Amino acid sequence: MSKGTVVLAYSGGLDTSCILVWLKEQGYDVITYLANIGQDEDFEAARKKAESLGAKKVFIEDLRAEFVEDFIWPAVQANAVYEDRYLLGTAIARPCIARRQVEIARREGAQFVSHGATGKGNDQIRFELTNYALYPEVKKHGIPVPVTPRAPWSMDANLMHIRWEGINPAPHDLYLMTKNPQDSPNTPDVLEIQFRNGVPVKVTNVNEGTSKDIPLEIFSLLNEIGGKHGVGRIDIVENRFIGMKSRGIYETPGGTILLQAHLDIETFTMDKEVRRIKQGLGIKFSELVYNGFWYSPECDFVRHCITKSQENVEGKVRLSVFKGQVYILGRESPKSLYNEELVSMDVQGDYDPCDASGFIRINAVRLREHHRLQGFSSTKK
Repeated sequence: MSKGTVVLAYSGGLDTSCILVWLKEQGYDVITYLANIGQDEDFEAARKKAESLGAKKVFIEDLRAEFVEDFIWPAVQANAVYEDRYLLGTAIARPCIARRQVEIARREGAQFVSHGATGKGNDQIRFELTNYALYPEVKKHGIPVPVTPRAPWSMDANLMHIRWEGINPAPHDLYLMTKNPQDSPNTPDVLEIQFRNGVPVKVTNVNEGTSKDIPLEIFSLLNEIGGKHGVGRIDIVENRFIGMKSRGIYETPGGTILLQAHLDIETFTMDKEVRRIKQGLGIKFSELVYNGFWYSPECDFVRHCITKSQENVEGKVRLSVFKGQVYILGRESPKSLYNEELVSMDVQGDYDPCDASGFIRINAVRLREHHRLQGFSSTKK
């Protein structure tokens, strides 16, 4: 008699194949689920492998469009960067994958869900926090997996990025999404990115006169252009949620272009004090997502606030992509807060320069008192 049904997040690799076989041996019915989030994968080969290993059902789900619209776009709005450098490509993919896993588990009446993430990394936390948040009655089993020596680099890939983890120096042929900037074209690609509510709604390749206005196609084009010019490579050490440091190499071409463009149009259209608060929210959002709390009430609140902040983030940014870099060339917006007459040194406009004297004196009160006290303390010593 079956002990129950398990929905296994399956990749076709060694670890999840071992888990599938082990679960079958323990008496469980296994439904395998493969998420297409833009990785280079032979999904039909993985399907046949799962079936040959005894999977009761195999689901292959194309999540690319919802990955862009429901997860990448909110990260763009937030200018989401963890510890100043990591654009969260893996971290935002996990709640997308796990959400569909839960939907399948509920639809199929499965009592259990399973995954192949290592117990030392962040992904186990991200998967399981999502599972418990969206499927509170789900059950979990500890599943031993045979430990085998690994290649010097482990890899995770999706539409947003490729992540490599390891300790060795990165060989030149490691990179898959991006060209070496030294070998990239000698002519830049000029792009015009149009934003509405803080998300891109159209990208035009000015060089070719072509454009895209469907979210998945927009992001795919930015990946293509960024990859061609070697944009978005970083080699970092980061702090995992569980308390250890890890070294990773990331390729995030399209995400890097969008970060630079969104930062520009946001500054152009957003009030100074609103943006100051929003910057703090972006940092908090990045930490929550990295740590696996996408479906927490606090992350939902932060996302809501960030979405509100983006209501006037509208307009076009023109930029150049060249030799590993993104160069902003200009911007325009019907909701711009930039007033050329107000900032002009040649036109007074509504600004009275004499007001600056009082403004400076008021701000100097605190500084004068601080240094008066410092001088008093030094005299006493």
